[in-house]
Amino acid sequence: MPNPSDSARRAGSTVANRKAHDHGHDHDHGHPHDHDHPHDHSSRHEHDHDHGHAAPCAPKAAHAHDDSSCCTGGASAGPVEPMPATGAPQARFRIDQMDCPTEERLIRDQLEHRAGVDALYFNLLKRELTIVFDDKASTADVARQGEAVADTLRKLGMTPVPLAAGDTHVPPPAASRKADVIRLVGGGLLAAASEVAVWSGVPEHSPWVGAAVVAAILACGLPTLKKGWIALRHLTLNIHFLMSIAVMGAMCIGQWPEAAMVIVLFALSEKLEAASLTRARRAVEALMRLAPDQASVEQPDGTWLDVPSASLAVGTRVRARPGERIAIDGVIEQGNSALNQASITGESIPVDKTVGDEVYAGSINESGLIVYRTNVAPGDTTLARIVRIVETAQQERSPTQRFVDRFSRIYTPVVVLCALLVALMPPLAFGLAWSPWIYKALVMLVIACPCALVISTPVTVVSGLTAAARAGILIKGGAFLETGRLIRAVALDKTGTLTRGEPRLTDVVPLGETSHDEALTLAAALDAQTTHPIARAVVDGYTRAGLGALPLVSEVEALAGMGVKGRVGQTLYYLGNHRLIESLGVCNERVEATLARLEAQARTAIVLASETQALAVLAVADTLRAESRDAIARLTDMGVRTVMLTGDNRATAEVIGRQAGVSDVRAEMLPEDKWRAVSALRETFGYVGMVGDGINDAPALAAADVGFAMGVTGTDSALETADVTLMDDDLHKLPAFLALSKRSATILKQNIAVALAIKAVFFGLAVVGLATLWMAVFADVGASLLVIANGMRLLRTKVA
Repeated sequence: MPNPSDSARRAGSTVANRKAHDHGHDHDHGHPHDHDHPHDHSSRHEHDHDHGHAAPCAPKAAHAHDDSSCCTGGASAGPVEPMPATGAPQARFRIDQMDCPTEERLIRDQLEHRAGVDALYFNLLKRELTIVFDDKASTADVARQGEAVADTLRKLGMTPVPLAAGDTHVPPPAASRKADVIRLVGGGLLAAASEVAVWSGVPEHSPWVGAAVVAAILACGLPTLKKGWIALRHLTLNIHFLMSIAVMGAMCIGQWPEAAMVIVLFALSEKLEAASLTRARRAVEALMRLAPDQASVEQPDGTWLDVPSASLAVGTRVRARPGERIAIDGVIEQGNSALNQASITGESIPVDKTVGDEVYAGSINESGLIVYRTNVAPGDTTLARIVRIVETAQQERSPTQRFVDRFSRIYTPVVVLCALLVALMPPLAFGLAWSPWIYKALVMLVIACPCALVISTPVTVVSGLTAAARAGILIKGGAFLETGRLIRAVALDKTGTLTRGEPRLTDVVPLGETSHDEALTLAAALDAQTTHPIARAVVDGYTRAGLGALPLVSEVEALAGMGVKGRVGQTLYYLGNHRLIESLGVCNERVEATLARLEAQARTAIVLASETQALAVLAVADTLRAESRDAIARLTDMGVRTVMLTGDNRATAEVIGRQAGVSDVRAEMLPEDKWRAVSALRETFGYVGMVGDGINDAPALAAADVGFAMGVTGTDSALETADVTLMDDDLHKLPAFLALSKRSATILKQNIAVALAIKAVFFGLAVVGLATLWMAVFADVGASLLVIANGMRLLRTKVA
């Protein structure tokens, strides 16, 4: 399994590699493909990718969103752009009453057009509102406007709590929750008692029944009636207004027990819905809790002391013992261990780490004691950035959410109008009794609320985003989660995406009496004296072979443009390209045939020789990732066409393309060529994804419907600009993302169908007089809970 820190380490060596290419290596083995075609600069650019991904793709254009609301025509579309920078003048409030798009709409209506307010950001899961003010506002102006906003919120029946920077979610006190439960239980018992009394023959207008009903309404219904009055004052047709009308109307026509049962069931429904949303919020917060609150920090006198992780400064030395979690991102300075990085990459297989390797907050130290030095602030860890992106992503309305919003804007007024006609037309046109038809209309008003319809989509989307994040797939918004299922073609970069992005030793071919191990030992001894990428590949191959210590080399000399020479024992050895062997006069037909065979396989071949004969041919290549072929096969099975776009030469591209199993190979492409290719694929296939790992892929990533970034762990700009990030460079996550997208779309459709079906059934029952008020409320509660539970099934989805 690839180590996510590999890309970070490669980033550090990229500049050195480029300098070596541009200014001449002290050890130039020569590349057989460097002069094969006129696009040599493309080939070199492809091999010298910036694996640090300074900017993997340009930001996508903002999607247009509709502004609507739950129960008045859908929830506000909300902003597409990320949350504002911390330097922007803003105010944050925690609003416990804001747990539904109903409240969002009410707040937006009052604040959106207020002078000095630039934008509103709603986080219903955390019940937080962020107001961004005009950037020209002074500190005093911001304070004054913030207090004015708080006053407006209080007039809407809410209790805003100002939040400072860094403040996190604070649950309501346990005493408050307990009091709510007591009131709900008490009101429910009184309402049930009034119903039982009437069923047993007690008159509905009996003082005892009336007292029980009034007490039940006072215990459970005052918040609803207050919100209904506020909605009436602001001419808003939300659920609280509709429910208040239903309760008051039922009392006016003598259905007092029905009124009590309606208000109790509605209060119960709000509690259950809030609990369901709290579970969804906790699923996101659980990601952040993976990092420990305390860290063992080295003191000036050399002792170790546990301190809060939030107080750690950059450059602090932190100790992690076996079994402990890493508190903050850093670089190991002492010790080695195996770390479980599932919180970052989604892959639970431990990764071996040693001095110089990066560690990430939330990772579990499986074995040895390590000491690492922090390299980020507590709020800037990779884990913290993942959580922020998931939280920001849930603010963006997906296509299905926007459809539901637009539908709700029409649906609610139409149903309210139908209820009004049902109440008025039969009595006025046909002289029928008023009471039965008013009762039917009240039932229809209760049914009219589209809360189940509206709330199902954000819960489903957030659950999908969270499930993906747990698996190491970071999705920047619900729009991309939904778009994934539509992708019919995927373009992939070669170097660093399909391949590892760095040369590896692939072949050691002895030519004479020298054995395989002897040839590899001599070549590694010569190459250990230089920093050329091909030389490092040979030395790494020797290290992996476990052949022990290298022999001493003397009289080392770089041969410009050809290779290197050095003396081992009494023998002078040479290691270099074809030109070097020709100059020594030791090239023969066997050497030529071996070089031709290896170069036909898109490998860089070098020759080990003495002064009198060629001893062995070694080859290195940028090898295919272990998972690439299987991932491409899965995409093909899903009906997705795969296209490789590379700046490398045709021969190399064809070999890698065959090995990976891609449908189409396009080579010798500049960045603008990749952009044109992706644009053309969109015209042919409709929706197209692009997978890349470097800055030269940026135009193509921006042109694609969904851009996928590879190997971006720890890179701020990549996390900010990619639509989807595969955190551990594992291409298996690409078909897994497409499968998750399809499953999310299926659940969204199920929720919409269920919500509308339940509404339709009870609407029909109401018209024929078979539905009661409490049955309508029960159906609305049941529909809401059903779609929430169905949406949250995505949290249990195994993304692999």
